[in-house]
Amino acid sequence: MPLKIIRNDIIKMPVDAIVNAANTALKMGGGVCGAIFAAAGAEKLQKDCDQIGKCAGGEAVITNAYNLPSRYVIHTVGPIWQGGSHGEAHLLHNCYTNSLTLAWQHECQSIAFPLISSGIYGYPKDQALQIAISAISEFLLNYEIMVYLVVYDKKAFVLSTKLSSAIEKYIDDNYIEEHRLSQRRRGIEPYEIQQLEEIHERFDTCASMPAAEVKPSLEDLVNQLDESFSQMLLRLIDEKGMTDVETYKRANIDRKLFSKIRSTKGYNPSKVTAIAFAIALELNLDETSDLLSKAGYTLSHSNKFDVIIKYFIEEGNYNIYEINEALFAFDQVLLGA
Repeated sequence: MPLKIIRNDIIKMPVDAIVNAANTALKMGGGVCGAIFAAAGAEKLQKDCDQIGKCAGGEAVITNAYNLPSRYVIHTVGPIWQGGSHGEAHLLHNCYTNSLTLAWQHECQSIAFPLISSGIYGYPKDQALQIAISAISEFLLNYEIMVYLVVYDKKAFVLSTKLSSAIEKYIDDNYIEEHRLSQRRRGIEPYEIQQLEEIHERFDTCASMPAAEVKPSLEDLVNQLDESFSQMLLRLIDEKGMTDVETYKRANIDRKLFSKIRSTKGYNPSKVTAIAFAIALELNLDETSDLLSKAGYTLSHSNKFDVIIKYFIEEGNYNIYEINEALFAFDQVLLGA
């Protein structure tokens, strides 16, 4: 199952387990920890924690969730930021891995994490995010569990300055929304422009046809369809030497959805699903356009989402989780899931 970054309050997540950024004494604290205790029922949750006693940095323990909409609370102790040279990254990575392992052992099908250590513990948010996504994606390569990375406030989510600047420059150089706006000011809507272009194209095609040529019937056209999206996808998976499991995991796609695509010849996916598979297969721009066209889509310079996707493909970066980081930061829909 996939990883999804969402904005929400973690105590409202209807998942099997939510993760609490705990302290080593497992005492009710402030911030996310305090909110979880209060929502669960502080006295009951504290009693469970007291029975466990303590939790070392990077480790995780589990309790009931009581009044929360989840079944369990997994408590993990993130590192306090001390400049990065005291093993903080290793401990933070362990927080996610150990929490996920504990959830899996308790047969959880879904889990929600806060961005651990990025609050009062002072871990730089962009680095904390990178470690979270790295640890979660590594786990998902071998296990099936729906993972949510919950961001309460957009201010709590920080894309790396270098990546953010590079994407912003690429958007500035390639995004043509202003051109579209100027056309609207002249009273021409985008759909009208497209209609005019299609009329001109049909006119040019008809003008170039020999007078005696007979157009095929609608029935002939329907019976001579090109390769479908699902057919092309399965062919590309074979050509790339990849397995089905490897493909849908790298695409951040649920196994059930992939099975539906595989078994339905004429399946028409959403655009984000189609692009997710293009990323998983590491297709170049031309190959991506070919695959998208099978589902009736294209990549446009007048769509910010499309421009960001083009940026990553041109950079040769096919890490879908990093792409989703950028899409989330720019308020765009995420790939997969």
